[in-house]
Amino acid sequence: MEQHSIYVGIDVAKASVDVAIRPGGDRSEVSNDQAGIAALVVQMRQLNPVALVMEASGGLELPLVAALAAASLPVVVVNPRQVRDFAKATGRLAKTDSLDAAVLAHFAEALRPPLRPLRDADTQVLNSLVARRQQVVTMLVAERNRLSNAAMTVRPSIEAHIAWLKQELDDLDQNLRQTLRQSPVWREKDDLLRSVPGIGNQISLTLLAYLPELGTLNRRQIAALVGVAPFNRDSGTLRGRRTVWGGRARVRTALYMGAMVASRFNPVIRDFYQRLLSAGKPKKLALTACMRKLLIILNSMLKYGSSWNHPDTKSLTQSH
Repeated sequence: MEQHSIYVGIDVAKASVDVAIRPGGDRSEVSNDQAGIAALVVQMRQLNPVALVMEASGGLELPLVAALAAASLPVVVVNPRQVRDFAKATGRLAKTDSLDAAVLAHFAEALRPPLRPLRDADTQVLNSLVARRQQVVTMLVAERNRLSNAAMTVRPSIEAHIAWLKQELDDLDQNLRQTLRQSPVWREKDDLLRSVPGIGNQISLTLLAYLPELGTLNRRQIAALVGVAPFNRDSGTLRGRRTVWGGRARVRTALYMGAMVASRFNPVIRDFYQRLLSAGKPKKLALTACMRKLLIILNSMLKYGSSWNHPDTKSLTQSH
């Protein structure tokens, strides 16, 4: 077995980690704890694979990903839906942890997903803080909705919870600001992003936490990764509507809010939006196009280190 041809699929569960290797079909299992992860890192270093592929598993994969990345191993985290679609296409309908690892190894060997920058330990902290903030905001909205129709007997309890959630939100915002400003790299990226009309504090945080690839990919790759690139739906002489789908929902939500603001206050996006409306495009389609244009501009700004007010940015906005 040649080293350059080795691909590894890793399925992460709460208690265990299943590993499959292609070609050869070797399979193994380790415990999902510090000892098991350390043993797996040693094994992978000896194996020297081209890629180790695993699914995003709601955070269960993060300790292992961090350990593999720290060991300079080529780890790739992929969308679970892509893997399930691949499994169905290859006729594998059964699903167990061991089979999932084998499918991931086959997926890696057949499709060779590109290596992308992984979230390091600091970015994982930022990611968890942003996610927690969104959870608190969701609870706060729910409690305020309950308060409007609550009986007098339960109103004090809801009001006390609202007060606690508001304080928790303030604490999280302060923690986020401190975390962001402590890193010179993040501070520079945050300053660049927030120089764009329409990009505020929370949108910048979301992009930094959930789109670490921003500034490292080309315009088509970043648009497809986020899920704002239109895909063809043609067959024979039929020309279907171009649609966007997939990608990273949290990033798209942030971009949607940014595009809404930018369509009013950002001269480049506003003019682009008005041109699309004048051409008869539906508002939703025009706003989606603004999301894509805004994303591509932000990607170019981080790639070249240009702020919105920098003279070079004018050429970036005109070229997209």
